[in-house]
Amino acid sequence: MAFDRREIVSLEIPVGLATVWEHLREPTLVRRWFGWERPGLDEEALAFTRTPTERRDVDHDATTHTLTWPNHDVLAVSAAAHQPHLTRLRVTRRSHDALAVQYDGNMDEVDEDWIANMHQLQFALGKQLGRDRRTVSLVDADAGPRTDRLLDRAGLHGAHGIPVRGHLEARRPDGSVLGGTVLYKTEHQLGIELHAITEALLVVREIPIGAHPPHGTVTAVLSVFGLDQPTLDEVTARWDAWWRDAGAPVPTH
Repeated sequence: MAFDRREIVSLEIPVGLATVWEHLREPTLVRRWFGWERPGLDEEALAFTRTPTERRDVDHDATTHTLTWPNHDVLAVSAAAHQPHLTRLRVTRRSHDALAVQYDGNMDEVDEDWIANMHQLQFALGKQLGRDRRTVSLVDADAGPRTDRLLDRAGLHGAHGIPVRGHLEARRPDGSVLGGTVLYKTEHQLGIELHAITEALLVVREIPIGAHPPHGTVTAVLSVFGLDQPTLDEVTARWDAWWRDAGAPVPTH
C-alpha cells in the first residue's frame, strides 16, 4: 500500500557508510546517540536494531542501506564511491492523514524523537567518533507561564533568534557564561554544540501548551563523550545547579 510521505530529517555525516551503518545496527553503538540514559534504554536500543527490516540497493557508484519499521517509518543512508567519507541520511514517515494515531496539530512527538536522535548520531560520529557517551538530562520540566519562561530563567531566551552556525552566549542564573554554536533549529527544538570541558551536544525540546497544558514542558539532554568519572561528576553537578537555580526540579540521572 502506498502512502504520502513526509521528510522528517535530512543531513550529512562526515564518515563512511559502513561506520554509520554499524552505529545503526549494533546495540552497544546505538547507545552512543540514541535518546538519553534512563531505565530501559538498553532494551530500547536493542529493539531499534531488531525491529526494522533491512534493504540494500546499488545504483551506479552509490550504495543505499534502508531500514523500514512496521509503522512505515523509513531511515535511509547512502554514500557514493567517489565520496567515501560522506554519508547522507534521510528519515521519512507517513503523512499525518495516514497515521494510525490521529495528529492533534500541536506536535508530533515521534517526529521530534527522530530529529533529536539523528542529530545526536551526526554529532557522535562527526565530532566524537569512537568515544562512549554519557548523558545528563532534564525531562518534562514545566516550561512556565509566558511571563516567566523556564528557558528565559536558564539564560537561553535568545537561543531561538541565533541562526544555525551562529554563536550562542548564555548567562546562567549563577552568572557564569555558557558558550556554544547552534547546530540546528526546528519549531520545537534546537541543538547546541557547547564549548566547555569537552565538545558536547545540548538538545533542548519544547512541548507546546496545546500538547501539554497549562504551560508546555521542556526536556534538555546533554551528551558528553570520553569523560572520566570525576569529570562527569563535575559536569553533573553544574547541570543540576543550572536548572535548580532556574527554578526547575533537580534532574534525575
